Amino acid sequence: MTDQPSNVSRPPLVAHIIHRLDVGGMENGLVNLINHMPADRYRHAIICMTGYTDFAQRIQRDDVSLHALNKREGKDLAVHGRLWRLLRELRPEIVHTRNMATLEAQVPAALAGIRRRVHGEHGWDMGDLDGSRLKTQRLRRLVRPLVGQYIALSRHQLGYLADQIGVPASRLNHVCNGVDTGRFRPAGMGESSVSSGAGGAIEGRGVGLRGQGPLPRVPREALPEGFAPEGATVIGAVMRMQAVKAPEVLAEAFIALCQRPEHEGARLVMIGDGPKLEALRERLGEAGVLDRTWLPGARDDVPDLMRAMDLFVVPSLAEGICNTILEAMATGLPVTATHVGGNPDLVEEGHTGRLIPAGNVGALADALAEYLASPETAVAHGANARARAEASFSMDAMVRGYLDVYDGLM
Repeated sequence: MTDQPSNVSRPPLVAHIIHRLDVGGMENGLVNLINHMPADRYRHAIICMTGYTDFAQRIQRDDVSLHALNKREGKDLAVHGRLWRLLRELRPEIVHTRNMATLEAQVPAALAGIRRRVHGEHGWDMGDLDGSRLKTQRLRRLVRPLVGQYIALSRHQLGYLADQIGVPASRLNHVCNGVDTGRFRPAGMGESSVSSGAGGAIEGRGVGLRGQGPLPRVPREALPEGFAPEGATVIGAVMRMQAVKAPEVLAEAFIALCQRPEHEGARLVMIGDGPKLEALRERLGEAGVLDRTWLPGARDDVPDLMRAMDLFVVPSLAEGICNTILEAMATGLPVTATHVGGNPDLVEEGHTGRLIPAGNVGALADALAEYLASPETAVAHGANARARAEASFSMDAMVRGYLDVYDGLM
């Protein structure tokens, strides 16, 4: 990269402080923000309190610096000293922390003389699914005077910061995640037609739901050969297989569906890695439905896999603004999600999908069965979801929201 002449001022630097740069919704949102923000507006540094993986290769700009502080498990007070020294070296104009895992970083940022400080709330932790834990509430209130502006991704978190933490309205901002509607698009809609704004109508969804009557087929090449035969309906999910995502609820709901003879064509695809993956495979095997399921772990062809699905499920116990919901909507999939966090901000009950109680296997099985019995409803909800993603959750709108916050601090 060529150095700029000394008399040419460089854009202001934003230091994004996160726990770890790895596969995840918040991390995906950060990478999307950096990739889509105009390079002449702000430069970016990503500071990881622990470390980073090859997920960092998704960053498309070559002017982004990446730093790992290698925080040890448990209490590691020395990491705050390392952060202070790094901030003194980088001298960013803005520091942006995210979630509880890095809220404490506001303290060394203030001590390093960084006057413009932002904190984002993206979701909840497994140990505090709704922010009601007194310890975390006390910490949020203690750090509140150090934060210049807050960004909440969901209306639920916006209300929480105002009502429970006492953040004044003048320091609150609601910026929803955006989705790349060119990368995540329905089958039959090429990237050229997306970028030109043509082809807004969605070809019907799939083999099974999309292959019945007048609904045309959608290719299944991304799936294993023979996995989804003629007449099959693919129920899909993309998540990290961990407790807060409740993947076992989806597995149990699918097992319940398979006990109903009218749903013998149902297939389940669960994409993602995590500590619960092997237990899920074992449970599905015990139930005798392993041949109707595919759990390949993490994949880098998620857009293609989504285009091979008919229905999409998010069974989480807690969410902020779920990127995979947005991606499924952009793909033209009807979404069945739990009524938690920011999910109701995205899924319109009975219009783009279904909202169900968290942890309720029966409710999830029934919602999926209703779609299986009425493929036309599923197709209509999927088309509505695509239209909503294009109209309300564009990348441009997300970037404008962050620019408004950053510019307001400058």
